[in-house]
Amino acid sequence: MVKPYMTLQPTEMALLGTAGRIHAARLASGQVPEGGEEDSLRTAVAESVRLARLIDGGIMADQELE
Repeated sequence: MVKPYMTLQPTEMALLGTAGRIHAARLASGQVPEGGEEDSLRTAVAESVRLARLIDGGIMADQELE
């Protein structure tokens, strides 16, 4: 059996964590209808990217100051 292998970059890992928390919160609160899991996941990913862009646009990281 061949196991899938995937390497995520640090930014991708952060977005994955954020999207996972958004999706989990929706599931826990009953906001995901039966059969709507895929749409909820896609929405959570899109929202996590929007959050990252909002943060990146409003905050300068230490490395950006150099």
